[in-house]
Amino acid sequence: MHVFPQLRKLEEKYSNELVVVGVHSAKFTAEKDTENVRRAILRYEIEHPVANDSDFVIWQTYAVRAWPTLMFVDPRGKVIGKHEGEIVLEPFDNIIAEMVREFDGDGLIDRRPMTFKLESEKEWERPLSFPGKVMADAASGRLFIADSNHNRVLVTTLDGDVTQVIGSGERGLADGQAHDAQFDDPQGMALDGDTLYVADTKNHSIRRVALDSGRVDTIAGVGEQAMRFHSGGDGPSTALNSPWDLELRDGTLYVAMAGFHQLWRIRLDTGEVLPHAGSGRENIVDGPLNSAQLAQPSGIAAIDDKLYFTDSETSAIRSSDVDPGGRVQTVVGQGLFTFGDADGVGDDVRLQHPIGIDAADGVLYITDSYNNKIKRVYPATRGCMTMLGSGAAGHKDGPAREAEFYEPSGVSAAAGKLYVADTNNHSIRVADLETGHVETLELRGL
Repeated sequence: MHVFPQLRKLEEKYSNELVVVGVHSAKFTAEKDTENVRRAILRYEIEHPVANDSDFVIWQTYAVRAWPTLMFVDPRGKVIGKHEGEIVLEPFDNIIAEMVREFDGDGLIDRRPMTFKLESEKEWERPLSFPGKVMADAASGRLFIADSNHNRVLVTTLDGDVTQVIGSGERGLADGQAHDAQFDDPQGMALDGDTLYVADTKNHSIRRVALDSGRVDTIAGVGEQAMRFHSGGDGPSTALNSPWDLELRDGTLYVAMAGFHQLWRIRLDTGEVLPHAGSGRENIVDGPLNSAQLAQPSGIAAIDDKLYFTDSETSAIRSSDVDPGGRVQTVVGQGLFTFGDADGVGDDVRLQHPIGIDAADGVLYITDSYNNKIKRVYPATRGCMTMLGSGAAGHKDGPAREAEFYEPSGVSAAAGKLYVADTNNHSIRVADLETGHVETLELRGL
């Protein structure tokens, strides 16, 4: 996901010389399904061909060892270079420019236009586009929806009447009034009275929205991805790395910083941002906050003085003390390559790339995203049970275990209801916490 924006810049600059072919070699079972890959192509707005390498044939042929890997192929079809890991734009721009000069000198570059039939051309416009997160607030009767691929945040009543649209819909990073402000794939949110905080994921920034005036400001992040780990600093001048979700506690905004494999915190009184938990190494290792290892935390919630987060790449639910002298502990989850779909207790539990999390009355509500389910996790006992969803990818309302979801990514409990951002269904689903009956929320006035 971090490579796509850099590749897009190179594809645009060298549109007549460079062809990019994506190869998707899946880690998770759900990622092997071609329709799921197609949805991911749409979600991440990919405009080059992608091969579904579900059996790792291409991976093995090219002796790939790591995600991501870039192979450089010359006009004769020969592999002339390989790069493992994320990329920095400038050096790769220089490499491509040098290759163009060299092969142009040999008359080998074919500049005839190439056209592709995009997956997006098969789609139609919807009120929501891949909504990533949702947040319900019972006290004010408001629902906040991260309409992620429309690059905006919607404010509605709990029953779906749209009252405010934050963001112009154009991808970018611009502060200002709600109708002019720009976001890029907003995700998690946190509310403090009439102030809304938004994790603006692909802008690698945290935004603040004054709901009464509609004013949007950037409080952390510089608009570009941080390319190295660092110890933080003043919010507006500190580079972040894919902030995915937020939780507000006692004047501190906690951030699930997926790109750093860490939790961060922002002191709202001083504007200081700094790491809170995780060494930056990607794995599942418990221990003191600064040495524990996390893996792409993508959702965060709190119960009392403990933060709970979805550690997506390890298919785990983990906790971190709010106290900087505390520890990280694993509630359920085993490792980077241990996943599945099994209810139970402790080490018997299996999830598959959970993303969303919320807490209510001592219970954690989890979007077990790649299993197309919503599950309850009980931190005190380490128990986990399926609450909603048959497991089939689809869009079906009705009784709890018969309902169908499609890679849900966000969840929020309020006023006796559970609100779910059903991402690949481009919809918000609502379940009654007592009966479990699921309905699709109708948005009115959008």
